[in-house]
Amino acid sequence: MTLPTPVSVPLVTQPLGLWGSLKHARRNLLEIIPEIATRQPIVSGRTGIRWHMVMDPASIRRILKDRVEDYPKSNTTKAILRPAIGDSLFVAEGAHWHWQRRVAAPVFSHRNIAALGPVMTAAAENACARLDAQTGRAADLHHEMVTATFEVISDVTLSGGQAFDRDDMHRAINSYISETAKVSLFDLLGLPDWVPRLNRMFTQRTMGDMKSVADAAIETRRAAPHTGVPDLLDLLLTGQDPKTGRSMNTEELRDNLLTFIVAGHETTALTLAWALYLCAFDEGVQTRARAEAQAVLGDRAATAEDLAALPYIRQIVDEALRLYPPAAFLSRTAQKNDTLCGRDIRPGETVMLPIYALHRHHLLWPDPDRFDPDRFKDPKAIDRYAYLPFGDGPRICIGASFAIQEAVIILATLLARFRFTPVPGRTPKPVLILTLRPEGGVWLNVERVASRTH
Repeated sequence: MTLPTPVSVPLVTQPLGLWGSLKHARRNLLEIIPEIATRQPIVSGRTGIRWHMVMDPASIRRILKDRVEDYPKSNTTKAILRPAIGDSLFVAEGAHWHWQRRVAAPVFSHRNIAALGPVMTAAAENACARLDAQTGRAADLHHEMVTATFEVISDVTLSGGQAFDRDDMHRAINSYISETAKVSLFDLLGLPDWVPRLNRMFTQRTMGDMKSVADAAIETRRAAPHTGVPDLLDLLLTGQDPKTGRSMNTEELRDNLLTFIVAGHETTALTLAWALYLCAFDEGVQTRARAEAQAVLGDRAATAEDLAALPYIRQIVDEALRLYPPAAFLSRTAQKNDTLCGRDIRPGETVMLPIYALHRHHLLWPDPDRFDPDRFKDPKAIDRYAYLPFGDGPRICIGASFAIQEAVIILATLLARFRFTPVPGRTPKPVLILTLRPEGGVWLNVERVASRTH
């Protein structure tokens, strides 16, 4: 008997051509991945410029770690991201990236992230309060998780976000991701960045307003430092490159602050939304997770100190990141001649890492489309380069441990207090523009469960 599997995207089984690729890429980037990419180590083709999709862990290690300087982020990726986050840590290359990373790395130390735990716990409590008002009916858990994680990121970046309107900021980010991040015909043809892309021109004013707000917040903080637990802006303001003593100027601080705001709430909200969808999909997993959460938490919210005692909740987060990785598609531009999986790679060719296909590859994962958190019972048994929700190598996501801590705290708190069941006819559709979002939302029935006190 074949067990049901959670929602996935049908991958293409025949060549799309230039116009077909453009149509599919603008609608859902996952739709340009050939189905054979889940069964072969490499797939190559040409759509304007020659491209290669790589799913072989050893080759991916070569791209992301061993020869990372030879495979910088693709020009398309940079063109999409620069309007919002400038030449920040996420986009910069070479020496400019290295010194920013040295400044930012201490900001995301284990001690600093643990100190931000109370903000995450408070957001979990607030999410429960909102869901309490919706018990007995359906709620869009994607919307709820966006609210929760934006609350966290605004609190930990700007100590409460008093310097900006949260709704305005979120609308600007949403507009940017929905429109600016779509692939254009010029991207597929490999035209240079200076050739205008109309879809990226329309949101420039919105992004400019967002940058002005961030600039003002930085200057205000410089003039009047706040007391209490340092937030990310405090830590960045006082940070220095240990090699050169260089600090970030206002523009560099702003671009990195916006990077953390844009990436820091969107990706965790998606992880939580998909994790809740999966728990509703499999009642057995949800029941087991609730038992773990209630045994540890009783009737309180989770804290950073609880993470080690919530291994199954963490496994659910890991499995959600496998099936629905927020950054489901990475793209690089080869700078030098190379060979990957026996195939010649030439300078200027696009090398893509379809993380969605890698995480569902039949040679790397047994029954890859099935939801099974126990895959992660022993993380050391998994090939390091077969599972890449946060990338790897020197450019691994600097906020990975922040995201995991936040996701486990919020998910454990919610599962301890509520039961989630699917709403018939409201299955979300995975759609990748810049991140892998659930089109239509994650609508689940919400029911309060009896708490278990210690």
